[in-house]
Amino acid sequence: MKTNFKFSNLLGTVYRKGNLVFTPDGTTLLSPVGNQVSVFDLANNTSHTLPFAHRTNIDRLDLSPRGNLLLSIDENGRAILTHLHRRIVIHHFSFKGRVSALKFSPSGRHFAVAVERRLQLWHTPSAPGADNNGEIEFAPFVLHRDLAGHFDTIQHIEWSSDSRFLLTASKDLTARVWSTDPEEGFEPTTLAGHRQGVKAAYFTADQEAIYTVSQDGALFRWEYVAKKDADTMEDISEARWRIVKKDFFMQNDAKVNCAAFHAPTNLLIVGFSNGLFGLYDLPEFNMIHLLSVSQSNIDYVTVNKSGEWLAFGSSKHGQLLVWEWQSESYILKQQGHLDSMNSLVYSPDGQKIVTTADDGKVKVWDVKSGFCIVTFTEHTSGVTACQFAKKGSVLFTASLDGSIRAWDLIRYRNFRTFTAPSRLSFSSLAVDPSGEVICAGSPDSFDIHVWSVQTGQLLDQLSGHEGPVSSLDFASDGNHLVSGSWDHTVRLWSIFGRTQTSEPLQLMSDILSVAFRPDGKQVAASTLDGQLTFWSVSDAVQEGGVDGRRDISGGRKVTDRQTAANAAGTKFFNCITYSADGSCILAAGNSKFICLYDVTTGSMVKKYTVSVNTSLDGTQEILNSRDLTEAGPRGIIDETGEASDHEARVDRSLPGAKRGDAGTRTTRPEVRVTSVDFSPTGRAFCAASTEGLLIYSLDTEFLFDPYDLDIDITPSTILATLEGAKKAHAAGTVDDDNTFLKALIMAFRLNEAKLIHAVHEGVPPSDIALLVRAVPTVYLPRLLRFIAHAAEDTPHLEFNLLWIEALLSSHGRYFKDNSGTFATELRAVQRALDDIRENLKRLAEKNFYDLNYLLTTPALAEKMNSSGASLMANVNDDVSPAANGVTAEEEETEWIGLE
Repeated sequence: MKTNFKFSNLLGTVYRKGNLVFTPDGTTLLSPVGNQVSVFDLANNTSHTLPFAHRTNIDRLDLSPRGNLLLSIDENGRAILTHLHRRIVIHHFSFKGRVSALKFSPSGRHFAVAVERRLQLWHTPSAPGADNNGEIEFAPFVLHRDLAGHFDTIQHIEWSSDSRFLLTASKDLTARVWSTDPEEGFEPTTLAGHRQGVKAAYFTADQEAIYTVSQDGALFRWEYVAKKDADTMEDISEARWRIVKKDFFMQNDAKVNCAAFHAPTNLLIVGFSNGLFGLYDLPEFNMIHLLSVSQSNIDYVTVNKSGEWLAFGSSKHGQLLVWEWQSESYILKQQGHLDSMNSLVYSPDGQKIVTTADDGKVKVWDVKSGFCIVTFTEHTSGVTACQFAKKGSVLFTASLDGSIRAWDLIRYRNFRTFTAPSRLSFSSLAVDPSGEVICAGSPDSFDIHVWSVQTGQLLDQLSGHEGPVSSLDFASDGNHLVSGSWDHTVRLWSIFGRTQTSEPLQLMSDILSVAFRPDGKQVAASTLDGQLTFWSVSDAVQEGGVDGRRDISGGRKVTDRQTAANAAGTKFFNCITYSADGSCILAAGNSKFICLYDVTTGSMVKKYTVSVNTSLDGTQEILNSRDLTEAGPRGIIDETGEASDHEARVDRSLPGAKRGDAGTRTTRPEVRVTSVDFSPTGRAFCAASTEGLLIYSLDTEFLFDPYDLDIDITPSTILATLEGAKKAHAAGTVDDDNTFLKALIMAFRLNEAKLIHAVHEGVPPSDIALLVRAVPTVYLPRLLRFIAHAAEDTPHLEFNLLWIEALLSSHGRYFKDNSGTFATELRAVQRALDDIRENLKRLAEKNFYDLNYLLTTPALAEKMNSSGASLMANVNDDVSPAANGVTAEEEETEWIGLE
């Protein structure tokens, strides 16, 4: 078995803190997730996580105007410069202080950094492969200017479009105008007048005016004008920056949390502390929208280059939203678990991962796209275990609310609920491979409950354990069930046998996890003393063991009195799982390590480090004695006190228990792994950790995959193939060298829009279903995307509907199974169908009103009264459009058709 697994993606967490950045083309969003950066491709509906990691959580990041250099800075001011396209780290640097704002200049020559109250301008390092005139950069970060003037933290930096000037907004109630280089006649200017800290400042597109937004909801417009006499309108003082207009957002007691301004369209977006956000058209200050897209505060908002998409980040609930404000539709809506994940499982086809957590939610993640495709919220308490039936379309979950639920992953619904005769909390779950029987264990009862999936009835209660049942697992043949308990025993049960007795396998400590080898001939058990024990199923003989206490031993918490080597809380495995071939076993616990052992030799093959983020407890082996004060460890003491924002210090959590509200966190999150699982293919494994859902894969290399072109595919040969197909269709013959399918695939390979359009319109309607059925799956997403756009742009209504019907009829199951990957294409089809429906509805209503108008005119009414029985004949023969004051030409223009 190959063991060189490498980190490939981070799911389950989409936003933690910091700022969001769109790429220059506006189709990709970068989001900080802890100490790493996730990249969300909104056009292709995929996501990936960059392979580098900071030592603490990321505070600020920004992209160069060309989109190739990414600069990310963590809480301690340490920066990493990365080449985004190649995904390689270029340089490390420290700004020796906490960075509160970061912005590249539009020219790309400089970038500005706010180190608390100082503004620093740095030369942008050159990217690898750039033309440096043969010179090598030994010091990529070169300071250009270091400016001081503010008396408090700088919160925002904005460049002018020509990169000559900068705007800074600070907590000291002022904004300042700086120049990149000293300029004759220019002095740094202070814009004072706000009553609370200035959140943001922006130049207009023509740079003739400045907008400043303060925390109390005031919006000031500044212009460089002279003061005029009210009577004579003559200048009475020299020109300087003055307030020419004041506007206020009027959101009661809500504060402004964040703001973004799109200068080309004069669109201002403001996020408030009450969860609302507003869109305003400047300079008139017209409110376009005032909506709530999040259940909590909006911490950051940004807009892409075209001004169409708005990205919102909310750290409290871990939400990331991309909203298209003109169509009022979501482009991206993702949210991680609110509380720690408890368990996870791969689907049998390896395409999906299901996670459960203490927040009562069950989430299904698409492995290819990295997005959550469905969330189940029926459980009313923490969900502790999940398991798939063998066919893969049915999922079972166990919860502390006393229910076992069965989910249909085709229709996404809860179709069956299992409960015990008395109220119990369930913590472990096992499903028979046939999907007919499910078993669950509880910390409140020592019995194992067995239900029938078909009827939902409780079949049996297996008695024998003398302590809570902690783990269950079925053998692959379905004949045996293994259970582990806190009574130091592992029991093997024959569920379908005549007797329900079992012989206990005695161990030296509490059982935490058990697992069957895929062939069903061996059982592994993890105990509280850090031991892994392997037993033979046929003769109940111990076949081997591993002492993993030293291997799993993790880091030291800031509150620990003893060293990491002596801490007992990290020296055992909470979860174990066999590899697909059964040769290795993967084990993890309350530690930053995941250990991979060889079952035959009992030796450790490899150790994987989950996180190096020192913002989490348990990642450091040795603590710094300078961080230990008289009041305790510095990491758990709030040293800001009154200097911090009042909004951040107010505890708004209600007393008592409330789902989704864990109250005020007084301790730091600890690094731990609660569940691991191997992919059915054996090419990857995933782990549920404090950081999120980590995926380690053998397939981490990036391959260049060009379209399969050859010398014979040219525009002329494509058109010749299309003409040959038309002639063969007209003659009623079959020509294998000239078919519509061949012409379509050749057009897709050349990827010329006009040629694809010509082939698309050249296919006869009667051949559409046959052609679509034979299209290779690799071309299906491109064909579906093209048809969706054609339905919006071309007037061929029925023709395009035939294409859509054929695609969904022939390949609907394929689209359903890969809905996460094809979400963009399916959304485009839905939008096209909605437009067609609205157009038809509008046309039918217009024709209906026109007919009512014609039937109620006086001239027509007289003819109706005089004609009697021959009403319809008179209407058809005698009434002309001109009789009602409508000419023939106007009549033709009034009746509108879609074709």
